[in-house]
Amino acid sequence: MATNGQREAGDALEGEVAASRNQPSVAVIIPFYNGAAFIERALRSVFDQTRTADEIIVVDDGSRPDERAALDAILERYPATLISKANGGQGSARNAGVVASQSDFLCFLDQDDFYLENHIETLVAAIPHGDRRFGYVYGDLYEADADGNVLRTAIIEQHSVHPKRAIAELLRFDMFILPSASLISRAAFEAVGGFDSDLRGYEDDDLFLRMFRKGYTGVFIDKPVTVWCIHTGSTSFGVHMMRSRYRYFTKLLQWFPDNPEMGRYYFRDCIMPRFGPAFVNDAVKSARQHGQEAREILKRYDGLVWSNPTVRRSRKLFVRLTAWLLLNFSPSLARNLTGFAQWPFARRIARRVF
Repeated sequence: MATNGQREAGDALEGEVAASRNQPSVAVIIPFYNGAAFIERALRSVFDQTRTADEIIVVDDGSRPDERAALDAILERYPATLISKANGGQGSARNAGVVASQSDFLCFLDQDDFYLENHIETLVAAIPHGDRRFGYVYGDLYEADADGNVLRTAIIEQHSVHPKRAIAELLRFDMFILPSASLISRAAFEAVGGFDSDLRGYEDDDLFLRMFRKGYTGVFIDKPVTVWCIHTGSTSFGVHMMRSRYRYFTKLLQWFPDNPEMGRYYFRDCIMPRFGPAFVNDAVKSARQHGQEAREILKRYDGLVWSNPTVRRSRKLFVRLTAWLLLNFSPSLARNLTGFAQWPFARRIARRVF
């Protein structure tokens, strides 16, 4: 016959089991591509969570053999499910990880970033109870260098509006909803088709924009949950980002044509000021690399600006003059323009025109 103490212990154990059954399951998915220098730090941060992940999946996105061997050795110390695929970029790697998982909610982590200890606990606690349209919850980030040395303890509110409530906010600025600082409903992720695997940059903005348009709710937590390590070796720099920027730009043009009847001029008021300076900057940097491709993108952009009837003529002339200078003068002049563009008065002019 059980004593009172035994019954109390049994009741407590049943309560813990019931609570664990009611806890949402969480998968952490980490794309890996030639990132042996960083991946152990990322994995350690997942294993050190105050609320453990139910699944940890590393997706090798076609790394070199030596990098894959280094990853295999690291996974002996940090056991996680490993899947392999041909190289296709972070979006396709994340999608593959989702397919291999079963959890209700998804957390992603870039190989060179790492979680703060309460990442999962904080984001799970913020899931709204009873919200059938819940899509995602996201937090702020620390900014750090490649070695993880912290430079800032808050980033995203300096660059964008949070949480997102209007489509113009999503189009006018980079969203600064990072997958590494988010927890996403599996149902919402699958309903919009996951990441666009044709994008190797802006695939995160593209995903969250599609969830917003489908009516899924986004929750912002004004608290850092991840350390974002920014360095020149990251995917934010390089030819893939330049190409994806233009692909995403063209997607937005197709999705959001101007609507004069409603007074909505998406190209002039949102898309042009967001992407124009970046296309010019890509063309300036092209004096060193990817020259012809960046110049061709700028040329197409100039044609779209010139043909849009709602853009002021002064803005059209400024864009055309800028494009003409970059397309017709020597690389040394382009490098001089890079320095000129950093002058405060030049930046003020560019902001007013774009």
